[in-house]
Amino acid sequence: MKVNQSRFASGLVSQVRSLLAGQQDMIANAANLAALLFHELEDVNWVGFYFLKDGQLIVGPFQGRPACASIPLGSGVCGTAAVTQQIQRVRDVHEFDGHIACDVNSRSEIVIPLIRNGKVLGVLDLDSPSPGRFKADDQALLSEIAGIYLKSID
Repeated sequence: MKVNQSRFASGLVSQVRSLLAGQQDMIANAANLAALLFHELEDVNWVGFYFLKDGQLIVGPFQGRPACASIPLGSGVCGTAAVTQQIQRVRDVHEFDGHIACDVNSRSEIVIPLIRNGKVLGVLDLDSPSPGRFKADDQALLSEIAGIYLKSID
């Protein structure tokens, strides 16, 4: 990570901590976090949450164009992340078998599963119109931010 990227990441993490401090409601914190990430990160066209409910992922707070309301577990990038409990970083969604195209302008995607005590609560999902937008440093940063989110709703 370059120095300016490192400084940006550090500043963003500080903003996230401040934004979520003192509030424990998972929806309120998800809404504010989605808005912050959407406006602070470059080259993203969708940032939001899906929460596990009744065996499927249900759309939560987000920023961007309208989204798929529900995603079956194991389907698409989000459903795969939830089932495997592994981060999914996809260079080109058109090459991801079973991709669900909620926004035809999205080309790359990263999905961070939200896991507490071994149980998936949902996912943090970010899309970009640019192939290959999400790199290893984005994955590390977003994983840290997802951890801050999870701690905020304890």
